[in-house]
Amino acid sequence: MSAIPEIRPEQSVELLKELHILTRDGKLNQDSRRKLKQVYHLFHFIEPLLAELSAAGSSLTLADHGAGKSYLGFILYDLFFKRRQAGHIYGVEAREELVESSRSLASRLGFTRMSFLALRVDHAIDSQVLPAVIDIVTALHACDTATDDAIRFALQKRSQFIVLVPCCQAEVATLLRRKKNESLARTSLSELWRHPIHTREFGSLVTNALRCLQLEAHGYQVTVTELVGWEHSLKNELIIARYTGASRHNAAVRLEQILHELNLLDELRTRFID
Repeated sequence: MSAIPEIRPEQSVELLKELHILTRDGKLNQDSRRKLKQVYHLFHFIEPLLAELSAAGSSLTLADHGAGKSYLGFILYDLFFKRRQAGHIYGVEAREELVESSRSLASRLGFTRMSFLALRVDHAIDSQVLPAVIDIVTALHACDTATDDAIRFALQKRSQFIVLVPCCQAEVATLLRRKKNESLARTSLSELWRHPIHTREFGSLVTNALRCLQLEAHGYQVTVTELVGWEHSLKNELIIARYTGASRHNAAVRLEQILHELNLLDELRTRFID
């Protein structure tokens, strides 16, 4: 077992070497240390959700969107699923070469209840390969609108939990920039995004606020926190949604009002409301 203090005692060192988090001689460099801290911190939030579902007799299905090299999926499997008879992880990733690499690694490690699908997130929504119900949906740094597609996927799959770390929220910022002159003539609020750096930051804030309202309108209780310290990542916002069935009564109304005030209703109604 590794003596490196950052590594959990039950963690497979061989897996970490296969993921290139550890070097072949068991060393952990600074970049790997940051990556491992991020994934472990996310595991800290997801593990109790999995335990709650397991205690309730759930089949434990989890879909990880924009999975990349599937660091999160493999570590979840190694630390939680491997010790249980039930449960399946689906890694959804558009890049075929990463999917093939993950399939090969899962086979070598004997992680038999992992599947990797070469699909864009929006295409996964209607894929017949995935089960009708997915208990937990995760999207760690799924870029731009892929996070919104992951939310749509989770809503259709009637997910009990949704765990998101949004990234590169460019769509709203682009629309704000495109309509800046029109908005400046319409409302003094447009001063909040008049300067380019503010456009980017305000667009990111607005995007995630709209996502939270969307989830609340669909019966989810939403918690927003930070994933790790800002020194490790600027894309640091963590959104955790738990389905309760009790929708916030004014969430949909507020969502539409915000889009109207920001002069974005026509462009973004179908993404966040319809």
